[in-house]
Amino acid sequence: MRERTEWLVELGSNENPYGPSPAARAAVLDALHGMHRYPDPRGTRLKHALAALHGVEPACILLGNGSHELLMQFAQAFAGAGDDVVYPRYGFAVFALATQAAGANARVAPALPVESAMPLGHDGDALLAAITPATRLLYIANPNNPTGTWIDAATLQRFVAAVPPEVIVVVDEAYAELADAPDYRSALALTAAHGNLVVTRTFSKAYALAGLRCGYAIAASGFVAVMERLRESFNVNSAALAACEAALGDAAHLEWSRARNAEQRTVLGDALSRRGLRVLPSQTNFLLVGLGERAPAIEAHLLQRDVVLRPMGGYGLHGWTRITVGSADENRRLLAALDEVLA
Repeated sequence: MRERTEWLVELGSNENPYGPSPAARAAVLDALHGMHRYPDPRGTRLKHALAALHGVEPACILLGNGSHELLMQFAQAFAGAGDDVVYPRYGFAVFALATQAAGANARVAPALPVESAMPLGHDGDALLAAITPATRLLYIANPNNPTGTWIDAATLQRFVAAVPPEVIVVVDEAYAELADAPDYRSALALTAAHGNLVVTRTFSKAYALAGLRCGYAIAASGFVAVMERLRESFNVNSAALAACEAALGDAAHLEWSRARNAEQRTVLGDALSRRGLRVLPSQTNFLLVGLGERAPAIEAHLLQRDVVLRPMGGYGLHGWTRITVGSADENRRLLAALDEVLA
C-alpha cells in the first residue's frame, strides 16, 4: 500500500491558502462572547464599512449568506415560469441553478472560441443576442469562474449600456480583488448610471473567510429595498459580520495576500505550460488547464497522491481541469505529483 502523505493539497475549491487577516481572527473570537444573542439583522456596521469602502450609501448594500445565496434569490424574486434568464456558457454554475430553482427558461449564450484572446470567455454580442422580450435577468461573472477570463473595462461599459433597462444585469465579482490586469475594471463604477445593474462580491476568496459565508450586493437602493423584504432574517451570523468588518480594516493583509496569489499564479502557470499543457489567461486564484483525453486519468492519479483538482466535465469542458493557485509549497506538491503521473 502506498504511504499516505502528511497533508491533503486541496486545489479544487478556489480557497485562499494564506488565511484571513489576524484582525478578522481576533474579531471572531471576540464575537463568541455574544453568541447567546442574535446577530444584527441589518448588518449595520458591516454595511457602513462597505459603503465607506465603495463610496455608496448603506441603503445600496445587501448582505447575504455568501454571494451564492444572493445569486439564487435574485432569480427567485424576479423570474419565474415563462420568463427568460440569460447567462453565458461556461459561466458560474450557480447561474444555471438559480434559473432552474426559479422555474424560468434558460437562454445560454455561446462562449468565445478557444482560439480567441479570452478563450472560452464571455461573448458580449452573443449575450445581447440571447435577450428576448421575456428576459428578466442576465448573469455574467467578471472575472469568470471557471475559465479565469475577464471582460475589459471598455467592453463591459458598452455591454451594460446595451442591455435593455428592464433587464436586471447581475455581474458576479467574486474574484475582483484578485484581478490586476491593466484593462480590468469593476462594474461598481457603472451602478450609479444604470439602475438595472447589480454587482455581487464575496468575502470567501481574497479575504479568506469562506467558512463564515458572507457576501454582498451593491445596487440601486430601490432594488435593495425589495430584496431586504424577501431575504431570510439573520442570514449573516455574528462572527461573520465582525470578521468581515475587521478584514475590511486590514488593507495591508489583503494586499499581501493578493501579491502572493499573483506571484504564484504566474509561477504555476509557467510551470504547467513548460510541461506542454494549455493554460488559459486568468485574473483569479485558479487556472483552467487543458489536459486533453488524459484528464480523467490524470485527475484520478493525482487524487491518489492526495492532490485534489476540480474536473470540468460538469461544465461541458471535457479535457479541462480547474486548478486553484495554492501556496508555493502546495504548488510544488502538485507539480511533483503531476510529473509522476505524466511520466
